[in-house]
Amino acid sequence: MNSNHAIGLLDSGVGGLTVVQEIMKQLPQEKIVYFGDTARMPYGPRPQEQVRGFASQIIHFLITQEVKLIIVACNTATAAGLPFYQKEFSLPIIGVIEPGVRAALRQTRTKKIGVIGTPGTIDSKAYEESIKRHDPTVQVYSQACPLFVLIVENGLVENPETICVAEEYLRPLREAGVDVLILGCTHYPLMSHVIGKVMGPGVTLISSAAETALEAKNILARENMLRQAAPEKVKHRFFVSGNPAPFNAIGEPLLQSSLATYQVLLT
Repeated sequence: MNSNHAIGLLDSGVGGLTVVQEIMKQLPQEKIVYFGDTARMPYGPRPQEQVRGFASQIIHFLITQEVKLIIVACNTATAAGLPFYQKEFSLPIIGVIEPGVRAALRQTRTKKIGVIGTPGTIDSKAYEESIKRHDPTVQVYSQACPLFVLIVENGLVENPETICVAEEYLRPLREAGVDVLILGCTHYPLMSHVIGKVMGPGVTLISSAAETALEAKNILARENMLRQAAPEKVKHRFFVSGNPAPFNAIGEPLLQSSLATYQVLLT
């Protein structure tokens, strides 16, 4: 492992590209290796043990690609076993839950925080427990939004029915009067304009992407592992377990770049 190695990221699909976007902004000199498990998404409805197994399998693959730090850029996979991955593998591994919690606690004025995520993330109570560890006086209102991942992955964000789905999911949080809403799935920032419209201008939306990228930057700086080469020489690699075409259709406009994406069959 050396400073010229890449930052590895994994997600169930395209959602983790929101974290990639932030890394490109904050650490433009760093190489990125990304794996989207598009053949087995969504992770949200799956048992935690199964998700943990999928994530471990992908981490094994990323290690073969010369990475120096891995970001579990998936809330469901983070909730399913971040301490397990950190114990199982020797390189630094971070998730997306703690960075999002810290950002939400800085932003809330009323100490009423909403959390939306996949059923797996919400059922794990990972966000609620983390928030309460930091500040027991905060009220947490959680809501699973299982269709949001499928809406994003299938390019249906601008579909007229999407606003109706969002209104149904988000009504309890609006009625609870939350002033901060954690987008507890890395897919959700890709439909933040819809979520923001439903929640209204008085609610701050929190994406963990920026905070996660900052945490990665701080860890690499502390370990003297930041890449020093010029940003224009950077080459990123993208892998998926399913068909690359749908992934590229969403990823290329988001990252404003053409992606050379390779399919890797996982068994």
